[in-house]
Amino acid sequence: MATGSGATEPPSSRASRLRLIVLLLLLLPVPLLARGGDAYAGQQVAAPDFYAEIRDLLNQRLALQDEFPWAPRPREVPGWPGPLPWLGEVSGVSVRPDGHPVIFHRGPRIWDARSFNASEQYQRAEEGAIPVETVVTLHRVTGEPLDAWGRDFFYLPHGITVDALGNTWLTDVALHQVFKFPPGGEGRPELALGERFVPGAGPHRFCKPTSVAVARTGQVFVADGYCNSRVLEFNARGRLLRELPMPEGLSPLRVPHALALLEGADLLCVADRENRRVVCPAAGLRVGDPPPGDPLAAALVHPPDLGRVYGIAARGDVVYAVNGPTSRQIPVRGFTLDPQAEEVLDRWGPVPGFASPHALAVCPSGRALYVAELDPPRVLKFDLRPPLRVRRSTRA
Repeated sequence: MATGSGATEPPSSRASRLRLIVLLLLLLPVPLLARGGDAYAGQQVAAPDFYAEIRDLLNQRLALQDEFPWAPRPREVPGWPGPLPWLGEVSGVSVRPDGHPVIFHRGPRIWDARSFNASEQYQRAEEGAIPVETVVTLHRVTGEPLDAWGRDFFYLPHGITVDALGNTWLTDVALHQVFKFPPGGEGRPELALGERFVPGAGPHRFCKPTSVAVARTGQVFVADGYCNSRVLEFNARGRLLRELPMPEGLSPLRVPHALALLEGADLLCVADRENRRVVCPAAGLRVGDPPPGDPLAAALVHPPDLGRVYGIAARGDVVYAVNGPTSRQIPVRGFTLDPQAEEVLDRWGPVPGFASPHALAVCPSGRALYVAELDPPRVLKFDLRPPLRVRRSTRA
């Protein structure tokens, strides 16, 4: 059940209704255009512009910049950021308050079938931490590196989140830990959650944590992750508050891979990767709202072509998502979602396409979106500013 109610019909519903009207028009027994002597005797001939109007309706893709100005279609910025030959698998991307994207990459380290044993213990700790800077800030316009840090600290990077105050939150699946670094990333972490190299399922341990979302009110949500398939809420000092319950009637999470907060709607959206869905329970940020986990406060987007959803990011009340390789029948691409309407608004991607997208982030201004890919290792920039609308000609 979608959240929210109101008398105003959302644009997505109007768009669906328009598509249905056009389809019904096509199915009606309307007169056909005569083709030479092929018309049946006595058959009326439609006006020449009848089908031109229908074709015009069908060819209007209900472009987002026209129907959904609050959810513009991402348009790739070609040539950004330029060659970065030193880049390893890019597992995460976020954006600083000043609009510059920050990527989290693995350098020479890879994650393969031999990285963990059956007990989820990391098997390559003796190789030491990654000997290169793993956290890199890129210039939002030129794509050139601005600063880098993280050398000799991380073992297998995964998620990165820069909060509204500029703090950087990172997850390391080999260490089974979550870290908070101050703005700039200098020095040691201000906060470390979990026990180093020790997987677990209790209140003080993680097992391959994947993602962090931080509310402006201070709450910290951690997706934990590959083994425990749960979402935990902490206060700003790192004290565990609760495990986020899933709404009644929904199956349990299976690898919550990314998180996105819709603070205006009080929803925490979860990229539920192996269930091939985005589920958005109540975040519980507001006092007096329905209790967290209330089924009336849940939203679910589960289209058949969503596939294994890897990354999500919020822009207002809209969620952008990317899937990863799932099957030959499901393309790897991006999605624009309206969780409260439980609808897919658009499908998009670069040219010639994504290979293995793993994460994405929207800048604070909402003008740009960034996608991180594992193989080939790269980060892509997309413009979210609606293009200039061209006035349609009214000439006969």
